[in-house]
Amino acid sequence: MKFRTAATAALALTAALSLTGCSTGSDDESMPGMDHGSSEQAPDATTAEVNDADVMFASMMIVHHEQAIEMSDIVLAKDGVDPQVVELAEAIKAAQGPEIEQLQGWLEDWGADPDDHQMGGMDHGDGMMSEDDLAALEAADGAEASRLFLEQMIIHHEGAVDMAQTQVDDGSTPDAVDLAQTIIDAQTIEIQQMRDLLAAY
Repeated sequence: MKFRTAATAALALTAALSLTGCSTGSDDESMPGMDHGSSEQAPDATTAEVNDADVMFASMMIVHHEQAIEMSDIVLAKDGVDPQVVELAEAIKAAQGPEIEQLQGWLEDWGADPDDHQMGGMDHGDGMMSEDDLAALEAADGAEASRLFLEQMIIHHEGAVDMAQTQVDDGSTPDAVDLAQTIIDAQTIEIQQMRDLLAAY
């Protein structure tokens, strides 16, 4: 199916970015291919090229991706959901789970505290769903759950694309900029796929 193709491409791109970002190997099993400071010079060199936009991007995208996975889990637990929506939700989880680990690893490498960039102000403008939105998705069944998931995830993806574009424009760390571009490319494709599916409801 086309969702699986898009997800596979996104995962391949993410894996390639992880590999191109490596220099000396990893001590962290959750971050294959990443350099976690196995030499004394690497942390200083990495930190030197990090700016506030990089830290903000990583901190915000972790929270954003976590909600996308939560939304996907909600719809995947239901019966009667459109099989194409099920496939999309599975693809989102498969792509964004590893990206969360990658972003968390970067924050650790950078010596950055994500609590300094907490997302208390993130809302629909950033693509985040409210508690009421999530409750509505939780309460819906079958075709209604499928429709609501698509509507919400389009908004969610649009927020991620905007956030990633800010990183492309303002970020300093090449690997983080590359990941942001990957997110833009993959989620733009998924937005169009979701709009096409939604047109059938």
